[in-house]
Amino acid sequence: MRQPRSGWTTPTRSRRPPRVVGAALAVLSLAACSPTAPPGVDRDALDAAVSKAVGDPNTCVLIAKAGSGQTLYRYNSATACAREFPACDGLGLRKLDTLLAATAKDRQPRQLSCNTQADASRGVGWAAGPIAGTDLVYAAMMEGERAFPGRMMADRLDGAFRKAKVSKP
Repeated sequence: MRQPRSGWTTPTRSRRPPRVVGAALAVLSLAACSPTAPPGVDRDALDAAVSKAVGDPNTCVLIAKAGSGQTLYRYNSATACAREFPACDGLGLRKLDTLLAATAKDRQPRQLSCNTQADASRGVGWAAGPIAGTDLVYAAMMEGERAFPGRMMADRLDGAFRKAKVSKP
């Protein structure tokens, strides 16, 4: 006599793809959109140089083509880079991408610093300008209890860009 088949022992397959596949596709599509590095530059070397110069969880560095403002490189996450802080030049609040866009248009260096808390316990430093010997510009932001002033960030990033062979003589 044959055993009756019960539903719970019969192997079944779902017709829907597993959620893991959907999540993986979302991550891959976001990774494909994120900037990598300027042409001819080793991203790992650039990440290491920037990390050593100004690395911090509250730091963001963007590199773009002058003129178009097309972002070629981002140090840190999109979330860290999208934060808004005092502009330090009396213009209210600023995001790093707006500083990058302005610098891509006029290629003017900017180094600004100010407090982000009324009790002066935290500050923000902004640095932006052209990258020597290239048609690239950068913008950087650091916020926190021990954030570097904008001028110091600019100086440290200049060395990091030379070390990673982004800037040219």
